[in-house]
Amino acid sequence: MTEELTPAEAYAAARRRAAEEATALAPFRALYDFELDPFQIEACQALEAGKGVLVAAPTGSGKTIVGEFAVHLALAQGRKCFYTTPIKALSNQKYADLVKRYGADKVGLLTGDNSVNSEAPVVVMTTEVLRNMLYAGSQSLRGLGYVVMDEVHYLSDRFRGAVWEEVIIHLPESVTLVSLSATVSNAEEFGDWLDTVRGDTEVIVSESRPVPLWQHVLAGRRIYDLFEEETDHGGRGPGRREVNPDLVRLARMENSRPMGGRDRRRGREADRERERRQRSRIWTPGRPEVIERLDAEGLLPAITFIFSRAGCESAVQQCLYAGLRLNDEEGRARVREIVEERTSSIPTEDLHVLGYYEWLEGLERGIAAHHAGMLPTFKEVVEELFVRGLVKAVFATETLALGINMPARSVVLEKLVKWNGEQHADITPGEYTQLTGRAGRRGIDVEGHAVVLWQRGMDPGHLAGLAGTRTYPLRSSFKPSYNMAVNLVDQFGRHRSRELLETSFAQFQADRSVVGISRQVQRNEEGLDGYREGMTCHLGDFEEYARLRRELKERETELAKQGAAQRRVAAATSLERLKPGDVIHVPTGKFAGLALVLDPGLPAGRANGHRGFEHQDGPRPLVLTAERQVKRLASIDFPVPVEALERMRIPKSFNPRSPQSRRDLASALRTKAGHIAPERHRKQRSAAADDREISRLRTALRAHPCHGCDEREDHARWAERYHRLQRDTRQLERRIEGRTNTIARTFDRIVALLTEMDYLRGDEVTEHGKRLARLYGELDLLASECLRDGVWEGLNPAELAACVSALVYEARQADDAVAPKLPSGKAKAALGEMVRIWGRLDALEEDFRINQAEGVGQREPDLGFAWAAYQWASDKGLDEVLREAEMPAGDFVRWCKQVIDVLGQIAAAAPKENSTVAKNARKAVDALLRGVVAYSSVG
Repeated sequence: MTEELTPAEAYAAARRRAAEEATALAPFRALYDFELDPFQIEACQALEAGKGVLVAAPTGSGKTIVGEFAVHLALAQGRKCFYTTPIKALSNQKYADLVKRYGADKVGLLTGDNSVNSEAPVVVMTTEVLRNMLYAGSQSLRGLGYVVMDEVHYLSDRFRGAVWEEVIIHLPESVTLVSLSATVSNAEEFGDWLDTVRGDTEVIVSESRPVPLWQHVLAGRRIYDLFEEETDHGGRGPGRREVNPDLVRLARMENSRPMGGRDRRRGREADRERERRQRSRIWTPGRPEVIERLDAEGLLPAITFIFSRAGCESAVQQCLYAGLRLNDEEGRARVREIVEERTSSIPTEDLHVLGYYEWLEGLERGIAAHHAGMLPTFKEVVEELFVRGLVKAVFATETLALGINMPARSVVLEKLVKWNGEQHADITPGEYTQLTGRAGRRGIDVEGHAVVLWQRGMDPGHLAGLAGTRTYPLRSSFKPSYNMAVNLVDQFGRHRSRELLETSFAQFQADRSVVGISRQVQRNEEGLDGYREGMTCHLGDFEEYARLRRELKERETELAKQGAAQRRVAAATSLERLKPGDVIHVPTGKFAGLALVLDPGLPAGRANGHRGFEHQDGPRPLVLTAERQVKRLASIDFPVPVEALERMRIPKSFNPRSPQSRRDLASALRTKAGHIAPERHRKQRSAAADDREISRLRTALRAHPCHGCDEREDHARWAERYHRLQRDTRQLERRIEGRTNTIARTFDRIVALLTEMDYLRGDEVTEHGKRLARLYGELDLLASECLRDGVWEGLNPAELAACVSALVYEARQADDAVAPKLPSGKAKAALGEMVRIWGRLDALEEDFRINQAEGVGQREPDLGFAWAAYQWASDKGLDEVLREAEMPAGDFVRWCKQVIDVLGQIAAAAPKENSTVAKNARKAVDALLRGVVAYSSVG
């Protein structure tokens, strides 16, 4: 029975309801057919109160509701809202959602390839577009009230992350910022920085998933829970999680070694039996088997993450060959209808090239791949069919985890290792969280499931660590660039620009990390005072005396090292003179004694005609010892030079692997040279005995007043501690210096180089600088120099497209073995000139200490896409272009889009008079924007 309210309580409740209904949040909540979560309400209330917000919450928890409320507020207040996303696919998706709610007249879209209703009050765009608008001082910024930055944790991205910080720093103060992030462990730190640069910012962190996530391991025929039951309600509660003991036993059983002991045969038989029993329980199921198992358990739809494009395509083929069918006849018909509608604009001849019919066969059966190598249209169709429940098994690379709204009931991870561009590395807790965050569809599933396939050598404890660490830290990747420098100086002048860069999150984090080091320095300085007191001597300055002792010790050590190095050189030189048949005496080591040289083992290029074993670390002679052993010796066996005692003929029939051959030759060796006593190596006079510096230091030491102190050695121990602590303190101070003003110092070096090249003159941006300000990209300065030197003058549109491709393209894997195919004539000459200009810039960057390893500077242009861009812009067919480029359609389209983007920048930046570049850049855009490249644009 409900407790009745007193008149006062009823009045207060009525007042509260009336106040709530008077807010903008009340009509907004009515737009949804579900109740908002507490974190969403809290964030929306903060926004309505005029504060900026940072919302950090798990994938699929509904963070975008807060972004949509910012759109609602902007429209209610007659102001503008820009909704930014990191990738075009997300922009397209969000644009479609907002058009559905507010109508096409109120919503616009701006990405690299699309411009739809750009002056609408609500515009969805990629983050780079907003950054470019801010630098250009675009009129579209007038009346801007809110900016939503979806997936703001992208600022950790080492290639593009700086753009997010540029936008946050440069947005007008009047704009309210809504930052939406995945769960990060340092949200408060990021919030503190936003508070510093943007004003009052509310940090709202939600750790709970809207749909509980259960973790499993699939081994053999059985799906095991990763954690013991009823420990924490699927990973949401506070309970302590224990790894399932069944999994621990499986791992122990798999890793158990064969029995040892006397009865080896019985041990091997027992081991084979154990392995046979084990295999009957543990194996890694095949891909079709996994999907069938999930289907039987009611765990579809599922996304299986495979960290390889080829692996994704192969997985679909394996499922087709296995006869897997996840759709009924009605589902197949609906799939065909949607696919034909979405691909109707693609010419029939291109469908064959794109593998359309194999792709369609998989879709009809409810199976598909999803990766960056696919045509964008194909990927979008897969996403649509998956959301509609017509595709139930998707094999995807990790790029799918980045923001696309494609939740599943289950997520499968084949392996916990992936290629990171340089090596195979374990996935991080952050990556695991991002991937498994797709599991569990809000409003559809009661719970989500993350399934990891059992792999040989798997450690359940390690997996539990990945699954238990839900968060990862946000680390700034901000670095100044040439384009950024000229734009900042143009708007704010050098001094103000420097101050602005010091407000970056990168510098904020660096300054915070300095605090702990500074405290350590203070503690060290207190310790130094105590040590200084301990080494005080009543006879004189013991610090000076300790310095003399150190200098003497360092000089003696240096001379000893020189002597050892000279002895090693002498020994190596003597080894180089050895020839097969020389009888020597090995002075030391395990094989000391008489030996016959079979092969001198000289380093590469110094074999003196002998086909010796080649070594990089000095001669390594192969010898037969008097004890009949054939061994390859190392320089460590010869601390002193060695001389041939005798010569012997080595029989042609000698076989070092034959015990009889070794016995006969060793016997002959003992007979020939067994009576010869090795010459004793005389110890040379020490270099220290004749060294003037050592004599001077010893004299100074004996003459010092502290030399006669009774407590001299006690003082010396304190002095040694003082010296060590002082050395450590100086290292810490250097670390502080290295982290303080790092961004500003890099900016200073960039400005100095740009001043040298006449892009800047003090606070003035020259004509060359204004051109550079319009060129965004990794090779902005190279592009500007090419325009400046007229490298692209006289090129036709296809040749210009080939040259511009070198500014954007980067091969997925470096292949230095094969030179890329290039168009001939003017294009080839222009590409060669671009590489020469890059070489000049590279040398200049070295002079100004601008370091590419730190993410600043110009990488070498990659000519690997030049021929494909030239062919496509020359109106060649898709089949021919893709075959010669040996490139998936999706990659080809993506690189073409990037070339088009930079060609647009060049058209805007190129000289308007006495130049054909701007006109031909526009023509090149038209030549590239055809066929698959044109119809892959969504919007």
